[in-house]
Amino acid sequence: MDEDVNAAPPTRLRAGCARLPEAPAWLDDVTGDEALAWVAERRAEAWARHASPDLDRLTRELTEVLDAPDRLPPVVSRAGMLYSFWTDADHPRGVWRRASWLSYVSGAPFRADRTIEPTEWELLLDLDALAGEWNRPLVWGGAKVLTTGPRAGGRALVTLSDGGSDTSVTREYDLDERRFIDVEDGGFLRQPSKGSLTWGDEEGEAVIVSADFGPGSLSSAGYPRQARRLSRGSDVDDAQVLVTAAPGSAAAGAVRDPWGRTWLTTMPSLYATRIWLLPEDAVCPTGAAAARAALSGETHPTLPPPTPEGDVVPTGAIRLDVPESSSAGIGRDWLTIELRAPWEVDGRSYAPGTLLGANLTDYLAGRRDLEVLFAPSPSTTLTSATWTRNHLVLTLLDDVASRLEVCTPPAPGSPAGAGWAHHWVDLTGAADLPGGPAPDSSQLRPGRPLLSVSASALDPTGSDYLWVSASGWTTPSTLAVGRLTAEGELTGMAVVRQAPARYDATGVVVTQHVATSADGTHVPYFEIGRPAGPDGTLGPVLVHAYGAFGVSLTPGYEPVTGKAWLERGGTYVVANTRGGGEYGPAWHQVALGAGRHLVVEDLTAVIESLVDRGVTRAGSVAVHGSSAGGLLVGELLVRHPDLLGAAVLEAPLLDLRRYTHLLAGPLWVPELGDPDDEAQWAWMCEHSPYELLEPGRTYPPVLLLSSTRDDRVHPAHARTMAWRLARLGQKVTYVESAEGGHSGYATSPQRARTSALIHAFAWKHATGSAETR
Repeated sequence: MDEDVNAAPPTRLRAGCARLPEAPAWLDDVTGDEALAWVAERRAEAWARHASPDLDRLTRELTEVLDAPDRLPPVVSRAGMLYSFWTDADHPRGVWRRASWLSYVSGAPFRADRTIEPTEWELLLDLDALAGEWNRPLVWGGAKVLTTGPRAGGRALVTLSDGGSDTSVTREYDLDERRFIDVEDGGFLRQPSKGSLTWGDEEGEAVIVSADFGPGSLSSAGYPRQARRLSRGSDVDDAQVLVTAAPGSAAAGAVRDPWGRTWLTTMPSLYATRIWLLPEDAVCPTGAAAARAALSGETHPTLPPPTPEGDVVPTGAIRLDVPESSSAGIGRDWLTIELRAPWEVDGRSYAPGTLLGANLTDYLAGRRDLEVLFAPSPSTTLTSATWTRNHLVLTLLDDVASRLEVCTPPAPGSPAGAGWAHHWVDLTGAADLPGGPAPDSSQLRPGRPLLSVSASALDPTGSDYLWVSASGWTTPSTLAVGRLTAEGELTGMAVVRQAPARYDATGVVVTQHVATSADGTHVPYFEIGRPAGPDGTLGPVLVHAYGAFGVSLTPGYEPVTGKAWLERGGTYVVANTRGGGEYGPAWHQVALGAGRHLVVEDLTAVIESLVDRGVTRAGSVAVHGSSAGGLLVGELLVRHPDLLGAAVLEAPLLDLRRYTHLLAGPLWVPELGDPDDEAQWAWMCEHSPYELLEPGRTYPPVLLLSSTRDDRVHPAHARTMAWRLARLGQKVTYVESAEGGHSGYATSPQRARTSALIHAFAWKHATGSAETR
């Protein structure tokens, strides 16, 4: 499971930074001896500097929270059984297990007249034992259980990585015999890559694989450009070539849907996708020569000509005629199209954020009878959709609080023109209830409950049963199951698991506020904490933000932050800046590229709002961000150091001048811009924290965290920033974990230790920051 993440990236493209100390090139060598020696020294310094009995105690408490035996076990339903991956103190790397429905619901809290029985779990795979056997720091990457044919529930494709990196392998596992099936015995294997392996037929005699197939098979971001269908016992070089993305594309893939249809996709870029339906009788090119020719753009007797865009798909593949920027969803008989840009079809215009529905067979035949299933409003947007056998369930955000809507298509034989039916699902009883001090003028829709809900189908091919989960900032997660009636109403919903509280939330109040950004836009944020005490003081403030890639930050129970921050008396703030998806495509897209400044202005406005409201004071608030959120916090650090008491940056993207030459960086050009285009660099340079540090200026204390095994955001971003800050005489702490990948941790003890350090660091530098209201 070795992967090529250790090579040094290209020569630095530094320009215009003569006043700044230049970090040594050896910091780019991920596992180079000199770099790892420097990393080890910084890590030892960090833990020695922050060591204390309080930190040790907090680490133990957080480990207990994360490994609590009565926490809610995540489950999925496959082939009549419930599967779960579980970690605890005895199994830090985790066990994969399954249970019958009867055994699982025996532990449900909804029957007061029956004794709750512990679930009887059947152990399938012990990762701790396997890691010892293989002598590798294995991290779980998921499993795909075969659900059809004679081997249903007996075979699975298990994905594992070394240390939590994105690069992983997938191997076939025999669930009955509890063993991996070697290739020599006919088992399936995907070699190390950032690809995937899924089942390719009903009997489990074929798989669809996207992987590193050799020279030219990976995009510049490191993702596969080709997907193949491999039959059992065959060599991958002899597999059928299903799809090959054009040179310069981001990725290609293929998947078999729950109803047995095969779909091909190519991604020209991060926010563009082309889709084809592969008919069962389509003839696919086969063999290594055809595969290499498709990748190199050469001709081959069995290869069809490329599409006008340069993709190669089998003759007879049916292009799904939807906008490349849209997101298509497939049900048994229906197609949904979620728009990210305006679309005009058959003389009708549809706005971004709209969800359209159409009969799949009719649509593929050329008919464009589209029905609007969801139309966005200034406050609402669609976040996800899931199909049951007969219904489509939407999760919507309304001013960043969730609700569910059930859409039911017309039944076969309905009169011409019959429309879809719609039903709301009322789950407000699971939410944080309004309360606390009287609303102030900054509050957004005061008095309404705040919660996040999600829904997923138990079996989209066979039933209308639905998983429903809900939680709030102070309300632990609840998992329920219910059935949708023919009319789309949720009935018989029963709670099957309810997580207990993990921290003392007595007196903690949840409110939602708006700040006014520099351009007048109202930016929402959540505030979670106790009201001011008798002396008028509040606890220290920790602000979390992300602001990129359309990711929404929504209410949800966070037991680690609750234990480490809220229980102690701190106030936690979550900022919903532009760049996220809280208000649909426009909220995200306005902050792309040159609009990046809006994200920083939004976060600045949130902190200034907290200061104006007396929640904190300038120069003492702690701000935390991960990945693209680390970029945002880095931008705030270099632009407005006077606002901050501390900055915490996890797995951060910081060097925009070079990011496209570091691991997966090329994939993010549509989001952040191309620094090799000097016209774009003219505005990008204003958002590169590494470039914007200034000698002689004082910055607040900085905690930088990364992982040697992160093959998504190169650790050089954090390493070089830490090195430069230190050379400028700033207070900087750098911790790079040996494993954990982009998340930074592979086990609960590792996560607990890192989280304890983050919160202790933030508390130290934000203590005493609150003033009276």
